[in-house]
Amino acid sequence: MSTREGGATVPEQSESAAPGPRDAGAGYGPDAGAACELSVVVHGRNVQGHLGACLDALAAQASPGVEVIVAAVGPAAQSAAAGRPGVTVVPLPEGTGDGAARAAGAERAAGRWLHFVQSKDTVPTGAPRAVADRVAELPDGVDVLVVDHVRSTWRHQGMPGPDGKHLAKQGRRDLPPAHCPNPLKVTPLLGNRVLRAEFWRAHAGRLGVDDETFAAYAALLLAGRLAALDQVALNVRELRPESLPKGAPEERYGVIDRYESLLGLAADRGLPTPPRAALYDVMVGHCLRVVAREQLPDAVRREFFRRASKAAVAWRPEGHQRPGGLEGVRRRLLEEDAYTKYRTFQTANQQRRKLRSAVVSRKHKVGLKVRDLRYRRALDRPVDPDLAVFTAYWDRGVACNPAAIAAKLAELAPHIHQVWVVSAANVPLLPPGTDHVVPGTPRYWEVMARAKYLVNNVNFPNAVVKRPDAVHLQTHHGTPLKRMGLDQLDYPAASKGLNFHSLLARIDKWDYSVSANGHSTQMWERAYPSHYTSLDYGYPRNDVFYGAGAADVRAIRERLGIAPGKRAILYAPTHRDYEAAWTPRLDLATLADRLGEDTVLLVRGHYFYGGTASPLAGLRRSGRVIDVSSYDPVEELSLAADALITDYSSIMFDYANLDRPIVVYADDWETYAKTRGVYFDLMEQAPGQVARTQEELTELFTSGAWRDDTAAKARQAFRRRFCEYDDGRAAERVVRRVFLGESEDSLPPVTPVDERTPAPTPEEAAKR
Repeated sequence: MSTREGGATVPEQSESAAPGPRDAGAGYGPDAGAACELSVVVHGRNVQGHLGACLDALAAQASPGVEVIVAAVGPAAQSAAAGRPGVTVVPLPEGTGDGAARAAGAERAAGRWLHFVQSKDTVPTGAPRAVADRVAELPDGVDVLVVDHVRSTWRHQGMPGPDGKHLAKQGRRDLPPAHCPNPLKVTPLLGNRVLRAEFWRAHAGRLGVDDETFAAYAALLLAGRLAALDQVALNVRELRPESLPKGAPEERYGVIDRYESLLGLAADRGLPTPPRAALYDVMVGHCLRVVAREQLPDAVRREFFRRASKAAVAWRPEGHQRPGGLEGVRRRLLEEDAYTKYRTFQTANQQRRKLRSAVVSRKHKVGLKVRDLRYRRALDRPVDPDLAVFTAYWDRGVACNPAAIAAKLAELAPHIHQVWVVSAANVPLLPPGTDHVVPGTPRYWEVMARAKYLVNNVNFPNAVVKRPDAVHLQTHHGTPLKRMGLDQLDYPAASKGLNFHSLLARIDKWDYSVSANGHSTQMWERAYPSHYTSLDYGYPRNDVFYGAGAADVRAIRERLGIAPGKRAILYAPTHRDYEAAWTPRLDLATLADRLGEDTVLLVRGHYFYGGTASPLAGLRRSGRVIDVSSYDPVEELSLAADALITDYSSIMFDYANLDRPIVVYADDWETYAKTRGVYFDLMEQAPGQVARTQEELTELFTSGAWRDDTAAKARQAFRRRFCEYDDGRAAERVVRRVFLGESEDSLPPVTPVDERTPAPTPEEAAKR
């Protein structure tokens, strides 16, 4: 039996599905005495045997304040869940629907918030703790937290979804649905909505339905306020379609019924045009995909089109404009219920696409053949012993360790001709007179084939052939705190579908690997196992920290607009694999105000976010917060700064060479460590003071603790470990060994850390 709620079918709870007393379960979670912030409710059958993996993942990251409830449907699920410590099992009879299973699990849950996870899915490392921390800080008016997800199939693991950009736009604000249509564009999964338990109980009739898509949208429409967490908190396992039961074709009519119910709910809620328009566009797009892509009998397809046409006309928001182009034509034909015209248009468009695709494919194949022919011919010619190819950061330009090596090479071996590989977009940014090639051009393949030396701080493309008499020099671009290379195998949210077999093939082309310290040498050998020789010479890009003088420091600060006598603090956070775009984790305006008029914040976003709009635009005009995200080289920013604030960025290892104060702002350390994986505990081996909140960070600077004896002792230990080979002569050692063929014994020895003199501080430079 069922009832109708909001136009959707809602199953009634059967007596057999009703939960028993709480003490009937297997346990409450890792800490029964702690206040339960989050209940992870795993529900359903043991689909294709995946429930065990889901529970194993949750057990491996047990945490106070987080409990696990398993609404286990059928004997197989109950057997998989039985006997697991810290798990409450709610046994449900075979045939219990998803809605009833969720309701039974929620009834048993003690958490203030509920995270529903289907039994076939799982949660990435660090997700429960990150979600619990986020909901703990949300005000009472927030009912739903929308999170990101990845997808895994029978072939690929941890593929990112399309939702990150929508969550990034929301940022860390909480807003009513009327003001945030973007969450309505997020993939409709109940597992990427975390619900306040009180909200669930108030709306269980609508949210506890078997139709997960309906429940996912209804949760957003019914919420008082919405918040977002642009972190991956769900790994959705997509089962092979061939392994799933096929329903009757007529069941597709339910798609239209669902959206009409949702649009009716939005109207009843009095939501304004933007969220209703977003939902309407989702409906129309989904209906058109069903007509165009799904294998349906023609009679069913025609009837589906008719019903969709009626819904598209009835629910079109006032003033809503169709998109342009072919999509606009499709929507117009749908609204006109012109099925025959639509099918004719669809057939013609398919033929047009096939023809265009064939033409493009032929051109591409011809281009590849021509390229391969030219490349093979070039490979048949002798290697040019006086030709060196340089590139950095996926062809961004003259930067990092390759740039420092190139500069020293021009000094010590000017007969070697240098060519830089640079993307077409970055060519205008090259220093005047730089010989360069754009990837994919005929000359690019010519120089790649004939160069004796190939220098990169990442990897060259797979198509580049490693010639026996060519030398590949891998410089890297940072000391590793986070897991790299093969060590990412256990962190799918970070590796994001990386092909490890191809990675190993690229590593096998390396002849030399540059290292800044013994820690890096050991980690590179583990993460990138191959036959290369490790050059324990230091990072060439850090030579400037020992070669720059007072005039250099003053000139850089003048270029940046830092007035004499001002204290400049560089804030340089790193990329997070669970964030689609950069949202500063500090309230920069407030921090600048608290630190006083004499302090300037230099803020540098990670280069991965170079294509996104800067969130600092509104702060630039004050002069107290300067966005230096596009300023290169970053080494100059370090020279200009009196201190560094960072989180987990490798800039801390480079900046430590200057022997200036470093403060670590680690508000999400546990989440970062569990999601990305780390090589050592930064909280125990930090280069200075550590702050976990903005208030703690502010107090460190206002009290002077940022540069006290404790901070200095921590920095000294950090420098000895991680600045081991950086003494100002790294580039010289690399050039003499790799390009000039000098023996190891003839190279300049590394100066011990305690005997080095770094560049003067800004305060010292002002006095000279």
